[in-house]
Amino acid sequence: MLDLNRLRVLAAVARHGSVTAAANELHYSQPSVSHHLARLEAETGAKLLQRVGRGIRLTEAGRVLAERATEILGRVESASAELDAHVGLSAGRVRVAVFGSALVALMPEVSAELASRHPGLRLDLVDTHPPEAIAMLRAGEVDVAIVFRYDETEPDPPGLRLTHLRDDPTYLLTTDDRGQVAEHRDERWVAGCLRCRSHLVEVCNREGFEPEIAYTTDDMVAIQALVAAGMGVATIPGLALRAHRNLDLNAYEVPGAPRHVYAATYGEPPDPPPTAALLDVLVSLA
Repeated sequence: MLDLNRLRVLAAVARHGSVTAAANELHYSQPSVSHHLARLEAETGAKLLQRVGRGIRLTEAGRVLAERATEILGRVESASAELDAHVGLSAGRVRVAVFGSALVALMPEVSAELASRHPGLRLDLVDTHPPEAIAMLRAGEVDVAIVFRYDETEPDPPGLRLTHLRDDPTYLLTTDDRGQVAEHRDERWVAGCLRCRSHLVEVCNREGFEPEIAYTTDDMVAIQALVAAGMGVATIPGLALRAHRNLDLNAYEVPGAPRHVYAATYGEPPDPPPTAALLDVLVSLA
C-alpha cells in the first residue's frame, strides 16, 4: 500500500518542481524529502524523477502518480471534514468553486439561505472558470463546482455528477434597435479570451458569418462599457447582465443559445451532509 506521507511529498515536488521548495512547504529537510522519494520509487518499482542539470523533473510515471496523489490527498481531507460533520450540520464547511457572474448574481442569496437553514455551516467560495473548478473538484480541493455548459461543450470527465440549476439565456448587446445577431455581421465585436469566445463564434457561425473580434476581455463590466462607447457589439449571458447592467445598452435575447448552469459533484452518492445541504439550497433557489 502506498504511504500517504510519501504521496504528499511527491505532490509537493510536482507543484513546485523543486526538492528544496517542497521541503520548505512540508517543513522537512531536503535529505528527508529525497529519502521519501527514493522509498516511493522502491515501493512502486517505477522511476518517478529524472535529474536535469542541477534540478529534477518528473518522469511520465511520476507525473501520473503525482496527479493521482493530489486527488487522493484531497479526498482524504474531504473525508476528514465529512466525518467531522457526520453528527449533524451544526458545524463543518462546504467549499464551492464558482464562475464570476454566478458568484455575484447567485451566491449571496444562496449564502443567506444556507445560513438561515444551517447557521453553523460555513460556506467557502473560490472564483474561477469552469475548467479550473472541475480540476479542483476532482482533486478534492472543493466539494461543489458551479459550472456552465453549452450544447457544443466537450463531454465531462468520468465520475462527475451534474445537477441542473437553470438555463441562462444569451443576450445581444447593442446601442441601437437592431436585435438580431445577423444584422451585425459587418460590425466589430467585443469577445472573451480564446477559450471563452467559442460560444459567440458558434452563434455567429449559425447566422452565416465569422465575427470580426476587435476587443478581447473577460470582464463583463468592461464588455458593456466598450459596447456603450460604440466600439462594437457583444453577446453576454443573462447572469452577467443580472450582476451588472449598463442602462445605456439594449439587450436582446438570442433564441436557442442558452448556457446550462449546473452544480457539479464528484464520486458516488450519497453526498456528505454539508454538500447535500448546499445542493438542496441551490435547487430550491434555481
